[in-house]
Amino acid sequence: MSKESANQFDQLGALYEDLATWPFREHIETPSVKHALGSLAGLDVVDYGCGSGFYARTMKAEGARRVVGYDLADGMLDYARRVAERDGVPIEFRSRLGPECEGAFDVVLAVYVLPYATTRAELDQMCAEMMAPLRPGGRLIALPIHARFEPDPGYYAACGFTLTPDDPQHPYEEGGRLRLDLRYRQYDASVYAWYWSEDAISAALGKAGATAIRWANPALDERYGAAEVPQALQAYVEKPHASILQCRKAQGPAPADRLIVRAIC
Repeated sequence: MSKESANQFDQLGALYEDLATWPFREHIETPSVKHALGSLAGLDVVDYGCGSGFYARTMKAEGARRVVGYDLADGMLDYARRVAERDGVPIEFRSRLGPECEGAFDVVLAVYVLPYATTRAELDQMCAEMMAPLRPGGRLIALPIHARFEPDPGYYAACGFTLTPDDPQHPYEEGGRLRLDLRYRQYDASVYAWYWSEDAISAALGKAGATAIRWANPALDERYGAAEVPQALQAYVEKPHASILQCRKAQGPAPADRLIVRAIC
């Protein structure tokens, strides 16, 4: 992500913190991310693109030994530091992941970061930066834009946001720009994101040494009874705007034919 792309988030710390409580995230996204993360007891983790620090704090609460929150948006980092200090949560917040971080972590989590690569070169660089902190065998969990998100801008409105392609006739074009409007409760803000297909992201990750790449849809929290699922959440489950991507850092030299598993219906 370029510094210019990151700057659009500088004033959005409070919004992104509140966003964690929006129903589609609280009952679908966050439980799905926690399930993908699995046990973090004693592990060292990076929240890549940590934003307000919500997931960094969540991973610390889940038992992670060391948590580093990384973000290029200075305003987001300042907000995340204040909240962590207020809550007494020991997290390192950084605007740079230096050589000392390479190969030092078990897990990297990157929520809504891949969509802010504006070119293939940036996508390749971002994937390399995400994989670099991992030890051999370490795991990356990321949330890119879903390969088949619903391009009708009104589809996700009941969830508190809209996603509008610049070119509605070609919503799945590589590198196509999307406008994300966040309108829920007292908030009204917009940011831009870029669409990349599973093949483009998998190729970029492969160059960075990823193996066992898996794709899946987020799922509704199993604690929700089928009869009580609000229509907006059911619609989101049927056509989520993001997918759950998991992969591992190769133990040795990257194999010629990396395994890619698609679990998306």
